[in-house]
Amino acid sequence: MRVLLVEDEPDLGAAIKRALYQSGYIVDWVLSGTEAWEQLENQWTQYTLAIFDWLLPGLSGIELLKRLRGQKRPLPVLMLTAKDSMEDKVTGLDAGADDYLVKPFGMPELLARVRALQRRQPQLQSQQLQVGNLTLDYSTYSVWRIDQAGEQQVIPMTAKEFQLLEYFMRHPNQIITRDQLLDQLWELGSEPLSHVVAAQIRLLRRKLAIPGFEDLIETVYGLGYRFNPTKV
Repeated sequence: MRVLLVEDEPDLGAAIKRALYQSGYIVDWVLSGTEAWEQLENQWTQYTLAIFDWLLPGLSGIELLKRLRGQKRPLPVLMLTAKDSMEDKVTGLDAGADDYLVKPFGMPELLARVRALQRRQPQLQSQQLQVGNLTLDYSTYSVWRIDQAGEQQVIPMTAKEFQLLEYFMRHPNQIITRDQLLDQLWELGSEPLSHVVAAQIRLLRRKLAIPGFEDLIETVYGLGYRFNPTKV
């Protein structure tokens, strides 16, 4: 799950990014409304949720919201601001914010509000994603399947393996390129090693490998990778 964080206070932005990262989110942090709009216009990057500060260089958080809602885009947005009057809250909500958090705030409250906004999204209302007998559980960040004896077998996953498997399970039978995986699963501005995608897929295949499941993630030579649900 990918979050766009727009916060121009360096210490606060770093703290929010760290808290979200530790909770399993991929976070793109930008310092201005202009940079944020460029990311929102990027057709290759799909966000689960956005966090906007109100007062920003370039476009303000309110202007970002108005542009976003003017395009009928339903991306959930949490507004952060020091403005705490009733009139300011009404302005933010009327502009299209889904929730409103007044500074200063505690990270546990911010994370709880992020989880609440996720639950409002139809595609994330279920706490589980299932393909065949392979189940990805958001409530525990675990993956499990039913073995031949009918027993639940938990598959330990790192955060990146969980994110990678989720992306494949949400795009079954589609050819997904290396660049698409880099855009969706690595943060803006990061510089992963050239072989990092292949290495992560190799590790994920090793976790999932049992007899009959060897081709769950196929390599389509010259194009990319494909998740084959018929193998699950």
